Amino acid sequence: MINDKVLSIILGGGQGSRLYPLTEARSKPAVPIAGKYRLVDIPISNCINSDIKRMYVLTQFNSASLNKHISNTYHFSFFSSAFVDVLAAEQTISSDKWFQGTADAVRQSMHHFLKNDFEYALILSGDQLYQMDFNQMIQQHEKSGAEISIATYPVNAKDATSFGIMKTNDENVITSFVEKPSADVLPDWKSDVSREMKKEKRLYLASMGIYIFNRDLLIKLMDNPDTVDFGKEIIPQSIDKHKTVSYQYEGYWTDIGNIDSFFEANLGLTDDIPKFNLYDQKRRIYTNARILATSKISGTTLNNTVISDGCIIQASKIERSVIGIRSRIGKDTVIVNTYMMGNDSYESLEEIEESKIDILMGIGDRCYIKNAIIDRNCRIGDDVKINGGPDLKDIETDTYFVKDGIVVLKKDAVIPKGTIIQ
Repeated sequence: MINDKVLSIILGGGQGSRLYPLTEARSKPAVPIAGKYRLVDIPISNCINSDIKRMYVLTQFNSASLNKHISNTYHFSFFSSAFVDVLAAEQTISSDKWFQGTADAVRQSMHHFLKNDFEYALILSGDQLYQMDFNQMIQQHEKSGAEISIATYPVNAKDATSFGIMKTNDENVITSFVEKPSADVLPDWKSDVSREMKKEKRLYLASMGIYIFNRDLLIKLMDNPDTVDFGKEIIPQSIDKHKTVSYQYEGYWTDIGNIDSFFEANLGLTDDIPKFNLYDQKRRIYTNARILATSKISGTTLNNTVISDGCIIQASKIERSVIGIRSRIGKDTVIVNTYMMGNDSYESLEEIEESKIDILMGIGDRCYIKNAIIDRNCRIGDDVKINGGPDLKDIETDTYFVKDGIVVLKKDAVIPKGTIIQ
């Protein structure tokens, strides 16, 4: 079944500088998450679970990895109209510029969208972690007679200063908008929220960057080339002119905007009852169906740890960590509060002997790794100590990057034996 009324447009974001160095060689939607997925799998899976199976993913930076992932992953029936297509910024007769913002990305790609029949455009962010049934939002959009619907998330006063905040009336119609309000004006921006949200003092409606536009209105709004961003221009300018309705969402949602939020979102998956439920049969997260062996673990004490397929682990202890696909971890190694993304391939014994590889892909023996993100295909020699923490100063080298006490090893980095980072 396909929801033929809706066309989904997933915004891949800009250069992804706040997620650097994870975005050094890949676009933000292609960043690996939860050991086996990519960020773009989240909005795509939410669409599939909502029977929305016509999707465009817009990107312009380092799109090769994203293209490969999507082409290898999302295959629909030959007789179906379903698709997931990547649209990278392109030079055309009407435009020779890069995407200047979220709205400009949609504007430059409109000629692709209009080849499809649809009533509503569902515009999503490619860097958020959540599980939502978009049908409920679409049904409210239709029932209310809205021209624009905005998914909103109740937040407390402390968090409200970091978001665009909406104010609604008794019918959920958005009457005003303010971008990152200061704490002294917040009392004037409270909206009606559920009893549970009131108990948690989450009284302010933050924009989630998830929108529904009626087709004709979107076409009209895209006629103005001076508006380049939805959150900063299109939405604030439309509230007084077009019926704009809030759809309140109270489930788990987080914006993967920087290294710290990315790190915490991944480690949160190791909780006894994680807020983001990867085990929900009705809201599955889809990704590339790799044919990998089961993981093999020898002599390792595991505590609150998520281990993906195809790993070979001989560590002495792994605690509150996410271990990605094809990871290899040596003897007597301890790993704590770490997200290891894993490897794109295995090294065979023949390759190791022929190439005389000194430091194997993965983590060597007798290592200690804490508060770290290890990108794909890293080689960490024996007796390496990486001890991230708040006392560690921000720094960048050829092989690693430190931000807010988190040590991020760059993709394909080689860390020599006996290295100490602390």
